Amino acid sequence: MKEASYAFGRSLPGSSYDEAVSRVEAALGEKGFGVLTRIDVKKTLGEKIGVEFRPYLIIGACNPGLAHRDFASPKSMLELAEGDEILPVAVEAERLLRQACDAL
Repeated sequence: MKEASYAFGRSLPGSSYDEAVSRVEAALGEKGFGVLTRIDVKKTLGEKIGVEFRPYLIIGACNPGLAHRDFASPKSMLELAEGDEILPVAVEAERLLRQACDAL
């Protein structure tokens, strides 16, 4: 998968959709992230606008330790925040998310 500057990902060949979701959630859990939300994009697009879409899930995850340090979202908040206090939190969040991705 080609990475955009604001995203990263990984293909899981040989895994079913459900296996991939389980692996992602387990990898996030190992890095301290809990899953807060699951948005089934295929289902939502089908119900709301009658569009057929591939299986696609948006997982909303939160690392309480990072959130407690006044954290909103990895790196993107740097463009909005004044001051340098959020930089170490964003860097740590990105490191943990990439490690979870790499562990898949």
